[in-house]
Amino acid sequence: MSFIEQVVPFFFMDHIREKTGAFSDTIMLKLSQSVSNTACGSAVEEMEGCRDNSAALTLKMVAISAILIAGVCGVGIPLVGKKHRFLRTDSNLFFTAKAFAAGVILATGFVHMLPGATSSLTNPCLPKSPWLNFPFAGFIAMMAALATLVVDFVGTQYYERKQEKQNLKDQTDSGDLLSESAIVPVEPKSRNEKLFGEEEGGAIHIVGMHAHAAHHRHSHSQEQGAVREHSHGHAHSHSFSGGDEEGGVRHVVVSQVLELGIVSHSIIIGISLGVSESPCTIRPLLVALSFHQFFEGFALGGCISQAQFNSLRSTVMATFFAITTPLGIAIGIGAASSYDPHSPRALVVEGILNSISAGILVYMALVDLIAADFLSKRMSCNTRLQVVSYFALFLGAGLMSLLAIWA
Repeated sequence: MSFIEQVVPFFFMDHIREKTGAFSDTIMLKLSQSVSNTACGSAVEEMEGCRDNSAALTLKMVAISAILIAGVCGVGIPLVGKKHRFLRTDSNLFFTAKAFAAGVILATGFVHMLPGATSSLTNPCLPKSPWLNFPFAGFIAMMAALATLVVDFVGTQYYERKQEKQNLKDQTDSGDLLSESAIVPVEPKSRNEKLFGEEEGGAIHIVGMHAHAAHHRHSHSQEQGAVREHSHGHAHSHSFSGGDEEGGVRHVVVSQVLELGIVSHSIIIGISLGVSESPCTIRPLLVALSFHQFFEGFALGGCISQAQFNSLRSTVMATFFAITTPLGIAIGIGAASSYDPHSPRALVVEGILNSISAGILVYMALVDLIAADFLSKRMSCNTRLQVVSYFALFLGAGLMSLLAIWA
């Protein structure tokens, strides 16, 4: 009996090894099929229908210039326009234009990125298992949106703590300066009235920041004497002004996460256009991408402007956005001979990246652009602004969706 008990497990172990080996071989086979760089026969036939390398290269050069100009104009208008009253970030015109751009970004995620990712990851060129047995595009987009939520939350917490430390440091420095110059001499006045906090002997005793500010205002209205105030300008050296600190922190995080989402899909779009040798494909893409790049740039430029970055950082972020798609096109042109966009490997990579981009853009459009503005007190108190902004939002989403007919 003991002999049988010892022998039986060996038979079962052999069975398990056979099953494991077969499963492992199947996984490796599916994996090798998924990363194959050979184009499908139907795709090759489709590409040959409208192929002209010379005309395609000319259109690619035009596309690089047009998309670069559109991106620079889109991201630059909010950054330059904040110095002009009608284009400042607190104007109704900017608010409406940002609503239009938010609609463009939302449609980009839902209508362009997500269906494109689904098409890539359910392509017949890919092995049926696992790609056709599970909705990977929607799942990856959902996980990307949730990951963006985590990044949004963690980033906001980090910048809020950083801002609190900066404010505490500024207040401490201001208190030290005030304590050093608490007695401020003033010139004798023609009238017999006393200024706020004035003591006997013609001196002013300033206690705390509020008294300091009150005396500053009063001394201007009296137009008497020259009071030397050491710390008035220092108290305003914060990155964000008092009541707008939380909003400023949000814009810092939103601008960076939004740029990440835009850049990730811009590279893929640029490479896809760059490797194409079909003028029939490039022509509609050129127009669609120029339109798309301009309004995505406008939304991003608005967020950068509201975040109140310094000039160097704003310029770096704007430049990085503007050159991403043209850089992708240039990479595609260089890799056109070796990169096949219809191979299983390219389909998997493109599908995954487009899914991630879709999740990021949908989250950013709904949460950080649309909800943040449309649920604000400013919107609820202005009926005319509500009507115009909703119209701009639906118009932007509708026009960007319409471009899906050609691109």
